[in-house]
Amino acid sequence: LFKTQSAALFGIDAYVVQVEVDLAQGGLGSFTTVGLPDAAVKESRERIKAAIKNCGFNFPTYQNITVNLAPADRKKEGSGFDLPMALGILGAGGAFFGRTLDEFVFLGELALDGTVRPVKGALSMAVEVSGKV
Repeated sequence: LFKTQSAALFGIDAYVVQVEVDLAQGGLGSFTTVGLPDAAVKESRERIKAAIKNCGFNFPTYQNITVNLAPADRKKEGSGFDLPMALGILGAGGAFFGRTLDEFVFLGELALDGTVRPVKGALSMAVEVSGKV
């Protein structure tokens, strides 16, 4: 299990979202996102998979990946969760050698080559999380 943090918008207000990633051995290599994700969040699995591979890391192909976006009772929209989800997958696989990332908040859409693209509402999210993490 590995946790990262992100943020989301509710109208013009922002709130912190905890991104929890669990890797389970065996299975067919499923990738499930829970916590009221919209279509853009659900389809991020393909961007994340390509970005991780194209950055030279191994994607956990034969492990079941579960991503929980908490709080689960608020709808999560957009592609801004790509980066924290990818970091969570890498962290759960041991890429950070036991270090945590809980002091930081990550926002960003991933391109297939791993570059990070800006997201809408970043200023509101930055103001909300400043001093909270």
